[in-house]
Amino acid sequence: MIDIHCHLLPEVDDGPKSWDVAVEMCRMAAADGITHAVATPHANDRYAYDRAYLSGLLRQLQEKIDPALPLQLSLGCDFHLSFENLERVLEQPHTFTIGETNYLLIELSNYSVPTHLSECFTRLGDRGLTPILTHPERNPILQQTPQRILEWAEQGCLIQVTASALTGFWGERPEIVARWLLDRSAVHVLASDAHDTKRRIPNLSAGRAMAEKIVGADCAQALVEGNPGAIVNGRPIPYCPRPVLD
Repeated sequence: MIDIHCHLLPEVDDGPKSWDVAVEMCRMAAADGITHAVATPHANDRYAYDRAYLSGLLRQLQEKIDPALPLQLSLGCDFHLSFENLERVLEQPHTFTIGETNYLLIELSNYSVPTHLSECFTRLGDRGLTPILTHPERNPILQQTPQRILEWAEQGCLIQVTASALTGFWGERPEIVARWLLDRSAVHVLASDAHDTKRRIPNLSAGRAMAEKIVGADCAQALVEGNPGAIVNGRPIPYCPRPVLD
């Protein structure tokens, strides 16, 4: 399995607070069957994102983990959509993308969702970027208006749901919305959004098992293997059905 959204780097955001925790998260990921994890530090008003510095940390982490561990690491970004950040990414897109690809993780505020978000996605697309909307099932505003998520998926935005939302970790409402999106073919990737070794852990297998019960084995496999595998390699995703609009 491949995890495209995971806070693995120590002391750069609200993820692991030490190298020991970061290394243990890598061990846990590999034990769960994850073979490739994308470290995705935040880029927002609270946490600055320095690609060169973070690339150095990623190399250090890869060197610190057991060489026998079947885990490959790459660098991405948990990109908070704001006016300033949007201008930055349009000017220097590959500063924030997953590896050298054109895929960009987009995180929305829990307090406001831009009314012109479709236009933002269009501008990113015109720049050659494919936005991946992260954990919309956990956004309090989108929980009330999930139809908008279907519309963005129809527009070409990819949708990443938190694997643990399907197992109820985030509560009833996120689980309901995650299942609602799955039922409407509007989920393209499951990711862990892991931050630590205690609560928000690097685990995809439980979410995959739940997805299999909801939409079947082939779809579940696409969400944790086929699609994220294509994303980290910069290829079009193989599983991209048209969302079922209500």
